[in-house]
Amino acid sequence: MGILREDVVVISPAGDSTEISVNCPDKTGLGCDLCRIILLFGLSIAKADFSTDGKWCYIVLWVVGKMNTSWDLLEKRLLEVCPPCLSTSGIDYYRPANPQPKQLDVFLLKFWCSCDRKGLLYDVTRVLFELELTIKRVKVSTTPDGKVMDLFFITDTRELLHTKERQGQTILHLETALGDILESCEIESAGPEITACSQGTSFLPSAITEDFFSLELPAQYPGGLLASNPISVTVDNTLRPSHTLIQVLCQDHKGLIYDVMRTLKDYNIQVSYGRFFPNQKGGCEFDLFIVQADGKKIFDRNKQNALCSRLRMELWRPLRVAVVSRGPDTELLVANPVELSGRGRPLVFHDITLALKNLNIHIFSVEIGRHMICDREWEVYRILLDEGDSYDVPRNKIEEGVRKILMGWE
Repeated sequence: MGILREDVVVISPAGDSTEISVNCPDKTGLGCDLCRIILLFGLSIAKADFSTDGKWCYIVLWVVGKMNTSWDLLEKRLLEVCPPCLSTSGIDYYRPANPQPKQLDVFLLKFWCSCDRKGLLYDVTRVLFELELTIKRVKVSTTPDGKVMDLFFITDTRELLHTKERQGQTILHLETALGDILESCEIESAGPEITACSQGTSFLPSAITEDFFSLELPAQYPGGLLASNPISVTVDNTLRPSHTLIQVLCQDHKGLIYDVMRTLKDYNIQVSYGRFFPNQKGGCEFDLFIVQADGKKIFDRNKQNALCSRLRMELWRPLRVAVVSRGPDTELLVANPVELSGRGRPLVFHDITLALKNLNIHIFSVEIGRHMICDREWEVYRILLDEGDSYDVPRNKIEEGVRKILMGWE
């Protein structure tokens, strides 16, 4: 028996939101994969229900956000992460050819601009986002005469960037966005030798690595936001004979459900039933009935404490933001944890460039790389800010402005 392809993912209007229902075989981490795609499309999840019997799952997500969302494309991307549905009949049931994540070819997008301007990198990032081109690494530099050279290492979700037509489409969109300042633009396959030459410095300041990437919560939460919106994560093994209940109370932020689900996925924990909803106090609540990989409850106190501690940390600081000195210059550092599957957080560079554009700050150079710190892989964005602009805007205002955009609090 199987399920028709068009019934696996169904998207329909639901008042002020859009309802997305997913009906397919279950797998550990499916909720994370679905929420990541929704975050990638710039949408927010207002409410969610998850249920599974361990073999088959039914998930309903109510999303809000962009009016110009390509719902057909979103449905296609959601289908790609759903496990195959088997059938013994001749009917065309949904069955993707390869349910495993595929390593996409990396391409080098290289272009020169005659001058820099505020928002230039944001405009480029927005074009790549709209074309479903994923930024893997960026190298941006400004020459003494004011010209800008940008190297973007990208992958194509549509797997068409090797074709002249897709390359021409990309260059045309960039020409439209950048106008006369675009002097040259070319796209080529990025072989291992090119990729190796593009690597930035692997050095990070010791003061940053010690505190910036800490996985431990401070002894006392800082005042302000968390004082009025505490994070609560509790465990209860008494309500269900075969499930552990995790209850979460926290403030909403962009990608909230993704952050919870990626944490559970990294711990190889399956959600048998769950719901997410806003409460009357302006916060958000989760009720998650979970089991371990062996299908059993979590009785071990150490495992319970480790999971709760990690969830609190991920909800308190899903991204790390700091403005520091780099010699005589000012550098913005942003870092996010990488999933064990190797996927980074979507739209981080897009949001960083948007925030700096809003603050009227030029970007002098950019390095994006991955680092193993505290036994965990991090994606680190190092943005060297224009000397004049960084003096005009206080560092705490830069950090606050970037964090607000990243967390969806603008």
